[in-house]
Amino acid sequence: MPPESYILYALILACEVGFWVVLLVALAARYLLAKERLSRALLLCLPLVDVLLLAFTAMDLRRGSTATFSHGLAAAYVGFTLAFGGMAVKWADAHFAHRFAAGPVPAKAPSGGWQAVRYDFNLWGRCVVACIITMALVEALVQFVGSSEATLPLLAWHKHAFGCIVLWFFFGPAWSLATAWRRSH
Repeated sequence: MPPESYILYALILACEVGFWVVLLVALAARYLLAKERLSRALLLCLPLVDVLLLAFTAMDLRRGSTATFSHGLAAAYVGFTLAFGGMAVKWADAHFAHRFAAGPVPAKAPSGGWQAVRYDFNLWGRCVVACIITMALVEALVQFVGSSEATLPLLAWHKHAFGCIVLWFFFGPAWSLATAWRRSH
């Protein structure tokens, strides 16, 4: 594996850690320091993490690196962050408010029945959106770099994204649907 891949994997991990650190600092500013404007400014900075990762990935490819799994993973990270980031922020906000600001007990995900089926379809829909974003970013990276043999590993992410959609459907909505149907009959 080329050394650039290790750097990119480390950068993806740093972006994930950075997302949660910025989010926690924003929530601390809101609930512990009563700094609503600062909190909003920090929350608006969350997408910058994705932009920086995508820019680094594009520049790495543009300067001649052969595409690897890690370049596609960076696109997938951005796709999933865009699709699930808002949900993660709401989840963290509800838990932080409950713990530190006497907020209401956060709602739990449904554990069974038709509500769980609906919830799992919602998550799967987000997965589909994330995979579409991932494929669009992969295509944008290929166009940015110029389609060649060097970008073929990026194009494999179309299969990875489709596989993710299928597996998520099977282990998410289909599973909860079968469970709910079995319990109701």
